[in-house]
Amino acid sequence: MIATEITPEMAMLQFDSVAFGYGDGGRVLDDVSFDLAAGERLVVLGANGCGKSTLLKLANGLLFADSGIVRYQGRRLDRAGLAAKDWRREFRASVGLVFQHPEAMLFNPSVGEEIAYGPQRLGKPNPEGLALEWARRLGLERHIERAPFALSGGEKQRLALACVLACEPRLLLLDEPTANLDPRAIGWLIDHLAGATQLAVMTTTQNLALAVELGQRALVLSEAGRILFDGLLEVALADTELLVEANLAHRHLHRHQDGTQHRHLHSHGDWS
Repeated sequence: MIATEITPEMAMLQFDSVAFGYGDGGRVLDDVSFDLAAGERLVVLGANGCGKSTLLKLANGLLFADSGIVRYQGRRLDRAGLAAKDWRREFRASVGLVFQHPEAMLFNPSVGEEIAYGPQRLGKPNPEGLALEWARRLGLERHIERAPFALSGGEKQRLALACVLACEPRLLLLDEPTANLDPRAIGWLIDHLAGATQLAVMTTTQNLALAVELGQRALVLSEAGRILFDGLLEVALADTELLVEANLAHRHLHRHQDGTQHRHLHSHGDWS
């Protein structure tokens, strides 16, 4: 049975007191609660190791909470829920994750087959045509017959984006999406997201300068995987103490030639 019809007032994605660890005795995420509405843009900020990628994998049903509840469209996202074939198909068609390291999601013999794979599995019409269209949009059309492993790092990242976007998800999960992209590709991604107003997007990043282009709301994680802040991105970026606590910024001593010295604040992406 497919999930009950969701009213517009209900959140698309819900995390309720979620905790998760990888079995080494420590928690990666601890007591994480937030909602994401349809069409909303949420930027998840935090230092390396704070659980940003894990958060996206929980939202994508690749990992399951040790405690607490994750829901998508009101339905519990757990092993039992995804065991239902119809629901699993509906969920996979609706939610797409682009990994930080694209090699983890590329396995087909050619770029064209890679992009067509998802639409084909989802039963979308003309998957080959979709593959050509998204290869063109991401500047990969001249590589359509090449093997994905032969591409550069930035080309692989664009291919991973094309693979997910060709499936036309309702919720897009992006893990450090600009890390391997050149300025032109970053500009394309920002413009595409700006135009896709019906698409909900959750993006992880440490680049504070680019964060403002990727969303209006911020979720800031501590290094212990707890939520330090949930609110307007511009408020988070203006909160020096918050950025330092989250290890997204640091102060260091600067000495002038005249012997005077004072402390400067620096952050990822040179936001300061």
